[in-house]
Amino acid sequence: MHPWIADRTTTFDSSGIRKVFDLAAKLKDPVNLSIGQPDFDVPDPIKNAAIEAITSGKNAYSPTQGIEPLRQALRQQIEQTYPGQDRDVFISSGTSGGLMLAMMAMINPGDEVIFLDPYFVMYPALLQMCGGVPIRINSYPDFRLDAAKIEAAITPKTKMILVNSPANPTGVTATPAELEAVAKLAKKHNIALVSDEIYSQFFYDGDFASPATYNDQTIVIDGFSKSHAMTGWRVGYVHGPSEIMRTMLKIQQYSFVCSPQPAQWGAVRAMEVRLDEHIEHYRQKRDFIYESLCDLYEIAKPNGAFYVFPKVPSDGAQTMTATQFVEKAIERGLLIIPGNIFSRQDTHFRISFAASDEQLKRGVEILRSLALS
Repeated sequence: MHPWIADRTTTFDSSGIRKVFDLAAKLKDPVNLSIGQPDFDVPDPIKNAAIEAITSGKNAYSPTQGIEPLRQALRQQIEQTYPGQDRDVFISSGTSGGLMLAMMAMINPGDEVIFLDPYFVMYPALLQMCGGVPIRINSYPDFRLDAAKIEAAITPKTKMILVNSPANPTGVTATPAELEAVAKLAKKHNIALVSDEIYSQFFYDGDFASPATYNDQTIVIDGFSKSHAMTGWRVGYVHGPSEIMRTMLKIQQYSFVCSPQPAQWGAVRAMEVRLDEHIEHYRQKRDFIYESLCDLYEIAKPNGAFYVFPKVPSDGAQTMTATQFVEKAIERGLLIIPGNIFSRQDTHFRISFAASDEQLKRGVEILRSLALS
């Protein structure tokens, strides 16, 4: 290792998802069901608002906490959802930026953070950058949010519980009862509760629920990247107790500085754009991919996000690892993600159904042939 490289960088590897993206660029006409971003473009009213901001000179730094029209629109929404709570809001550089600020604001070296396995790839890496200790709770085979399992993992070093619903990579959503149990558990033990709600708009069955309803100290992280296809715009937001928000902002001043100002003006417009049609299309994609594969693969039906996380089928003798299975899929031109990127297990693989209907049909054909071969 180069002598200038910091020790903290050796505690995690580069994202395996990025390696698949690099591979995709080398394949000719692959069926790409690996990318975790919507297949539709940013709606025109949002583009036009950002263009207007650029042409009218709104190109400088914004206030670190974000432009006031966006914060005010979010504040009104938050106050309606969580009336009477001490809940401030600021604009982060994407939800990834919000997650990093939350870790840096609250995690000391040696602090333990509990989250479900499988998990979003960034969680353990961010924690280890801060010197935190990831505590992974095995949620196989159904990927439910089980408060009893979480409570059993709590120690005097536990600082935070990190919840993601709807979840990446499984698409599974926690029920209101499950979220309430974990929210009350965090309050009982005086543990920080962070809720990653970036897929809150992609909710197909029932109504979206947040643990912040049951625990007013919950730190909520959300944004516009997935809901409005603005992944490259880097506009997220964080809301929670005002003292925690002030501390996160202090760190943002010396790191990200602010989210890009023109993109924030686009986000103001985004709050007025209805997503019903897109969400309905994704519900149909969810139904198609699940119903086309559930007879051959063990799948927990996703209620949100745009992922399914099937188990590698067994031939009755020796079961392939997910990595081996994905290699076979890639040989046939299908790009999916092996589960060991999101988990300590290598038994499942992630499919993103944020793709065209034609791509999904081709992908299903390959996956069915792999299961039957």
